[in-house]
Amino acid sequence: MAKIQTSCPRCRQPVLAEVEQLLDMKVDPKAKQKLLAGTYNRAVCQNCGYDGPIPMPLVYHDPEKELLLTYFPPELGIPLNEQERLLGPYIKQVTERLQPEERKAYLFRPQSMLTMQTMIDRVLEADGITREMIEKSQKRLNLIQRLLNATPSSRPEIVRQEEEIIDQEFFQMLGQLIEASLAGGDRATAQALVNLQKEILPLTQVGQQILSDSSAIQTALQDLQEAGKRGLTREALLDLMLKQTNPAAVEALARVTVTGLDYEFFTILSERIEKAPEAEQSRLVQLRDKLLAMTQEVNRQIQEQMQSARKLVDNILNAPNLEKALEENLGSLDEFFAEALREALEQARQKGDIERSARIQKIVSILQEAAKPPAEYELIENLLSLQDEVSRRELLEKNEEKITPEFLQVLSGLVSQMEEQGQEEFAHQLEGVYKQVLRFSMEMNMKRG
Repeated sequence: MAKIQTSCPRCRQPVLAEVEQLLDMKVDPKAKQKLLAGTYNRAVCQNCGYDGPIPMPLVYHDPEKELLLTYFPPELGIPLNEQERLLGPYIKQVTERLQPEERKAYLFRPQSMLTMQTMIDRVLEADGITREMIEKSQKRLNLIQRLLNATPSSRPEIVRQEEEIIDQEFFQMLGQLIEASLAGGDRATAQALVNLQKEILPLTQVGQQILSDSSAIQTALQDLQEAGKRGLTREALLDLMLKQTNPAAVEALARVTVTGLDYEFFTILSERIEKAPEAEQSRLVQLRDKLLAMTQEVNRQIQEQMQSARKLVDNILNAPNLEKALEENLGSLDEFFAEALREALEQARQKGDIERSARIQKIVSILQEAAKPPAEYELIENLLSLQDEVSRRELLEKNEEKITPEFLQVLSGLVSQMEEQGQEEFAHQLEGVYKQVLRFSMEMNMKRG
């Protein structure tokens, strides 16, 4: 990003600001995230303390969605013909970054956005997210906060009044908030959200259905585990699916055994249909159609994820700094990325591309180093392996420098995570370690004080 001197929007005094007037998904996978989060073109004024956005012309490009959007802040008071002249170089840069076959008609018709909110709405709309959906999400978030602040006795009435927005998306948002709190080590908030979830699930029809589906899925997966111990065959899998009366349980079984839903499985199912009584045939045909649709959808999703992973591998390999590129894309480095990386390495070796092979090997080395468990986890494992407090105390004294607030936060988050997953025995062991470490930390702080 370029540094420029501009005027503070509040006090009009000169300030230095880093500006980025082209957000291009072609070269920066985080361009959309920057736009939506507003983390670009910001200034901090040493004179008045202003910390916020500065008005700058902007071009946003997403080749996959065929979006080329421009925005010119009206407060700059620039005439239209001058706006086009100033934005022209950025649009030219977008075009030059594309291969000839990628240059499509939308590039010649940039869409001018009247406001920044209009630009954001257009980007979200291309992702299938409407303004109405955003407003509903905000209402759900506000309701969660309202329920957290309400007394237990008043919550049932609030739920009754707001049942219209307590839907699947509401409980998904609640689950995401629980995960985010655990990841941030905020055990108290996570526990409060878990308690709220348990309290309101039985109070709505959607919640009752979620509980019913969850129970059926858990039972079905337990039955699958037992069948696996005996040696799971395709015939046994089909029998297990036919046993289910809850559609969610059938879907769960299909998702975890999708590799077994192959040609042989569907041949067995078709033979069952031919031999079944007429009254049973309809049910079997419906099951076959549903499983075929599910496997096709799963395979489609896998292909899409693999294609995205291949693009990500190419982007990282072409980046000037591999470490920085990997760090910026940590959230996307999944099993599909690993497979795409393996695929790229094999292709590079077949072509004799030594330079590309070397860069891929460097990525592998960086990832292997990053995959090593944090030192905190090694210490936690060692503490758990000791059965008495005296031995643990000795280990803590040897590792006093590692007992930091961050270590306590990690340990607390693990306790909450195990409780959330229903691993009560392990959570109890972790709780005992956490309490002893907390006492030790307090003692050390008092001595230092």
